[in-house]
Amino acid sequence: MKTHIYMIRHAESPYVFGEERSRGLSDEGFQAAKKVADLLDSEEIDCIASSTYLRARQTVEYLAERKGLPIREYDELIERPIKGLDYKAPWEELLQAIAKSFNDYDYCLEGGESTKQAQQRAIPVILELLKEYEGKSIAIGTHGNIMTIIMNYFDQTYGFDFWNSTSKPDIYRMTFQAGQLVIVDRLWISE
Repeated sequence: MKTHIYMIRHAESPYVFGEERSRGLSDEGFQAAKKVADLLDSEEIDCIASSTYLRARQTVEYLAERKGLPIREYDELIERPIKGLDYKAPWEELLQAIAKSFNDYDYCLEGGESTKQAQQRAIPVILELLKEYEGKSIAIGTHGNIMTIIMNYFDQTYGFDFWNSTSKPDIYRMTFQAGQLVIVDRLWISE
């Protein structure tokens, strides 16, 4: 019996310092969210879950409307802050920290969250959804870093290089059998 998780990385959302929780999609992002719903229209979806961050939820709202399903929101699925959210850091510093965090699972910048800590909060939700919807399909509105961290838990080849290659939005179908990840298929086609 196969169980599918569709990891849906959020669409384009303009970065605004201090608005990590509340920043939404751009106009381009909303158009891409409609394409996400179109792409998954023929897929059987039994549950839609999401990070509580607005941009992740907005990316799966069209899909939820089309499937007639509510969105189950989880704080445990929010993006991993590699640094504390109350201070700015240059992009190059953040990239180096993210890269290091996939080799040293305890590493993060001051005030941030390590890969290990992010897995400890997110994986129990994933395991519970896999159990509750065994043999069915779950779509999850997510973020690039936490998506990669979740996938890394099941297969350590998903790390910095994978994260750095993803797009906004992006869709990966994870297929599980007997609780084990057996294959990952990328469904989103970048334009």
